[in-house]
Amino acid sequence: MTPRRPSVAEALRDLTAELRAAGIDGPERDARHLLAVAAGWPRDRLTLYMQDPLADPALEVLAIMSEQRMAGRPVSRILGTRAFFGREFEVGDAVLDPRPETETLVIEALGGPFKRLLDLGTGSGCIAVSLLAERPQARGVATDISAPALRVAARNAQRHGVQDRLAFVRSDWCAAVEGGFDLILSNPPYIAQSEMAGLAREVREHDPAIALTDGADGLNAYRAIAAGAPRVLLPGGRLLVEIGPTQARAVGALFRAAGLDDIACHPDMDGRDRVIAARKPAT
Repeated sequence: MTPRRPSVAEALRDLTAELRAAGIDGPERDARHLLAVAAGWPRDRLTLYMQDPLADPALEVLAIMSEQRMAGRPVSRILGTRAFFGREFEVGDAVLDPRPETETLVIEALGGPFKRLLDLGTGSGCIAVSLLAERPQARGVATDISAPALRVAARNAQRHGVQDRLAFVRSDWCAAVEGGFDLILSNPPYIAQSEMAGLAREVREHDPAIALTDGADGLNAYRAIAAGAPRVLLPGGRLLVEIGPTQARAVGALFRAAGLDDIACHPDMDGRDRVIAARKPAT
């Protein structure tokens, strides 16, 4: 006798329980996401199929993905994509997994005009690609010290149709970059080495360490940006960086000492300090 296949509702219930028992945060959300992908359905249509039996190929794929998730691998790295600012981006072991709080950086950038942007430490390219997709007349340069990261970013630029307006440069921050830009952005590694052990397992074990920490106090990237950005930033141009929630005062002081003004701190959706904005004096 052929074994009875579980319904979608049963598979969802069982996977949710397994993920919860494995200590996974948000097991219901992750179970729905993985099940929908395994079955080839949009997540928002999953409820339409709850009483249907889950096909054998979907069960096999789901078993492989659930095993990875219970081992602590993030859903985005299992699937190879992550949603950011309304678009899907390729992610992989070479790049930081884009976070929702980083969208604050994009929102603040879109609050003012720009024609030519520079994204320092681009990783997946989600910041630069999102901004160019929103501003079809703008152009940009994206840098990273990692060649594999630049390849991921280039594929994401191609994916979203901005490849002709975004150049990629392998550079240690501003070292290999020529000016001038009216907008410079960065989400640099800002976790202090002493804080790494306290990060969530999904972050600590799967995001590249070079994208998380400077191996020191978490401020070295801002020191490098403060030293190099004024050279390539046009008069009146803006500098926006993501920060950790306790770094606003220190980063603001670095930018002020570099001759930048109009320094302001902007919170993320949870009210935590998230973006430091500064401007190069117009004269």
